[in-house]
Order: sequence, then structure tokens, then C-alpha cells
Amino acid sequence: MATENKKMENPVEQYPAPPFAGQKKQSAPGTEGEMTPKADHGETSYRGSGKMAGRKAVITGGDSGIGRAVAIAFAREGADVLISYLNEHEDAKETAKYVEEAGRKAVVVPGDIQDEQHCRQIIDRAVKELGGIDVLVNNAAFQMSHESLQELSAEELDRTFRTNIYAMFYLCKAAEPHFKPGSTVVNTTSVNAYKPSPGLVAYAATKGAIQNFTASLGQLWAEKGIRVNCVAPGPIWTPLIPSTMPEEKVKTFGQDVPLKRAGQPAELAHVFVLLASQDSSYMTSSTVQVTGGTPTI
Repeated sequence: MATENKKMENPVEQYPAPPFAGQKKQSAPGTEGEMTPKADHGETSYRGSGKMAGRKAVITGGDSGIGRAVAIAFAREGADVLISYLNEHEDAKETAKYVEEAGRKAVVVPGDIQDEQHCRQIIDRAVKELGGIDVLVNNAAFQMSHESLQELSAEELDRTFRTNIYAMFYLCKAAEPHFKPGSTVVNTTSVNAYKPSPGLVAYAATKGAIQNFTASLGQLWAEKGIRVNCVAPGPIWTPLIPSTMPEEKVKTFGQDVPLKRAGQPAELAHVFVLLASQDSSYMTSSTVQVTGGTPTI
């Protein structure tokens, strides 16, 4: 697919801004169909140019949100994609359809990445059904918002760490023997790694851990020619937001950043492509921040 030049737009007005309409309450991690307004994953806008031709990618949380935008972009850049997700079957099927419409192979694998054996199975499926693995995107995450530390249970703390950081370790360890020089890992951290929200104590702590894990692993694997980087999004309009945050916060989500709105998953896709492709060949242990203008230093 050829690259299309996008028209110049005011980024403040490019997408819907808060206040948002009342959302139907969802259980975490939520689904795309219940969101108002609908998120943009680049379904009609992303145009590839062969940056990932022939590559084989695994994306956790690939059914919706940022993961769906990345899956669409990777496929349109020429990659086959394995979509790992928890249990949002309709969302995963929809994402797989976009991958296949781009002429690439899609494999969908439901299951809980808190479990190390399941993480090994994800990598095994990629090797068996895609013919290998060149790119691993650790994107899936769990969060819940709380007004008091007393509301945060030990069980929820454990779930947050197992989903957000343990799974990253499990998957990287399982993928390492299959990686070749030139392979890449892209992890999703957050602006919360730098500016932790008081209502997201557990989630913010895992995002700080991801930041450090990425920096350490990138150095550890550098001599093998395997690069490890991460993306730090600010407030992005995904199903995780209405399914894990109080309604009043959802209505104003994104209004506090300088661009005065939430970001859309499509606005992150090119960054993941950059880090997964040879365009970033001299980048490892790096973080690219996509925060709507919120400074991280």
C-alpha cells in the first residue's frame, strides 16, 4: 500500500474532546462496541508502505484499543499478526478481519497472560502458525481506579502486576530462543511511569517497572541485535477507560493535557511501526512519549 499524505489539521480539534457522553458500565477490560464516541484505530486512515514486509508479530491486548490500531498498522505494513486477548471474542474477530483484509495472516489466541504456561503457548502458536516471531508487542494491561489505598486489595495488586509486568517477562523469555538479529520488542508503558496518578497506585507502579524492564533488557540483548523499546501513552480513548474508571472521570477524560482531549489509538500506530521496523535501527532501551503535551521531565 502506498503512503498517503494526510491533510494538515489542528490537533486540538482533530478528534472528539470532553465532556463525553455517559458510558454504559462495562466490566474490565471492556469492549469497543459499548464506547461512545467510537475510537479511531486507523481503520480508514492508515496506509502502509511495506516497512514490515514478511515480519511475524505477536500483539497482546491486540483485540481492541491500542493493540487493534497496532495490528491494523502492522498488517498494512506487510506483517502477519497473532492477536492475544483475554475473552473479548467479537473484538478479536473484528481486528482479525482488518488484518486479513490487508492480505496478511491473522491468528487469534484467547487466554489469560497472567499464566506463564499460556504465555509460552502464545509464542508456540506464533512459531507454528506464523512460521516464527520477529516482533513482540507487550501491550495488554489491567488497571482499576481507587480513591483510597484501603480499596486496593492484595489480590488486585497481584493481578495488576501479573498482567502488566509478569506477563511481559514470561513472553520475552519464551520468545528469546526464537528471535533473530533484527527482532524487536515494543512494550507499552505510560505517562504514569513519570507522573503517577494517585488513583492508580498499582497500575502506575507497574508502568514504572515496565520502563525499567525495557531499559535493562534492551542493554542485555543489544549484542544479540535484538532491540527493546517502549511507548509511553498519555490518556488514550480505549475500552479500558470506561470499564475501570468512575463515570465522572470518564466524562472529562483527557481534558487536563495541553491538547485538551484524549488521544486516539490511531495516533500511536505510527510510533509502534517506527519501533518495530528498521527505521529505528539505532534505538534500543528507548521510550517514545505520546502524551498530548504532558511533560515527562
